[in-house]
Amino acid sequence: MTRLAIPALTLATFAIGTTEFAVQGLLPEIAADLGASVPRTGLLITGYAMGVALGGPVLALLTQGLGRRATLLGLMAIFIAGNALCALAPDYPSLMAARIVTSFCHGAFFGIGSVVAAGIVPADRRARAVALMWSGIAAANILGIPAGTALGQMSDWRLTFWAVALVGCAAMAAMALWLPRVGRGTASGIAGELGELARPQVLMALSLTVFLCGATFCVFTFVAPFLAATASIAPGSLPVYLVLFGIGGVVGMQVGGRTADRNLAATISGGFIALTGAFLVMPWAFRSPVIAAAAMLVWGFVFYFPASGLQVRVVDAARGAPNLASTLVQSGFNLGNAIGPSIGAAALSAGLGYAALPLIAAAMTAAAAGIALGSTVPGNAAGIAAFVSRQPAATVDADAERRSLRTRPT
Repeated sequence: MTRLAIPALTLATFAIGTTEFAVQGLLPEIAADLGASVPRTGLLITGYAMGVALGGPVLALLTQGLGRRATLLGLMAIFIAGNALCALAPDYPSLMAARIVTSFCHGAFFGIGSVVAAGIVPADRRARAVALMWSGIAAANILGIPAGTALGQMSDWRLTFWAVALVGCAAMAAMALWLPRVGRGTASGIAGELGELARPQVLMALSLTVFLCGATFCVFTFVAPFLAATASIAPGSLPVYLVLFGIGGVVGMQVGGRTADRNLAATISGGFIALTGAFLVMPWAFRSPVIAAAAMLVWGFVFYFPASGLQVRVVDAARGAPNLASTLVQSGFNLGNAIGPSIGAAALSAGLGYAALPLIAAAMTAAAAGIALGSTVPGNAAGIAAFVSRQPAATVDADAERRSLRTRPT
């Protein structure tokens, strides 16, 4: 049963990733049907991101005393209902409200699901388990989002939400069948869980998630006009490049998970160094359609490479509040998703040009790499040193948590 538990979680993250971004390709259809402008309809994406960032931690706190299996099933039920409400929405405010309800499940599901995935496998396979679960969202970039966009454009945008709800039902059924009964969250109370977030290791790991997504989306948000301006790539060819990014992401997630299980510190710092290098060569690589295709593949790989390692680090560091801290990783990602495009837009408004965006992103990832590498310097705070140690400071507590996951009832 445990062997199929993580694939069940992966199917759920595939559905979540699809519903998050499929809206981007359906904005004109939704706007025309609901009588809203395209820019206003675009706020459906912003509203979802804010719901993930703010709603996920709130749900993690409210469900801290519940069994994790029951919580995940409940979150999936809300996700299914939210997508059904999106499909039935009679007007724009109703659709926005349904999107926000759906988004609340996103952060909490990834956070609690990651704790469960890491807890039902041996200690030396935790990052790989998280990577496999998270690969659903990378696979959504390859299959789910293009398919959902095509379905909505060829028929009715509402069918996309019905289809996602159907996938959610399949994921919920698989979880009910194969997800083992695992432990409850901590009993330290809301104040105790919030206190765990003050640990230097937790704050550092969470800040790196912001750097990771902030740098990437500083460029990725504008990748279509960037490629068109520098490599003369037509908009119709863009999906090919996005699929290559997604393929690189799936591979990078799996390789990064295996590497993180061997050396967590090297995976995190090495991932940021590699991402910095990718950004530095991007202005040159994006001048040729062929080289740009290879660059998108590599970019996806190095972007996803350190992701599962960061998740594991946060859970290890916040040993007294794994659900909340793990959920905040998603908040960090979404904060980066908001900050990155803003930085990119400001740079373009200042007249710097598209080629400047990856250089700005490289500065961000270089700073992140410096934070991780600099913590190895003798004399730094013990909490920071623990962040980059091969054996996490919270290993004993993490081992106890894994044992409890297997023994405590739902």
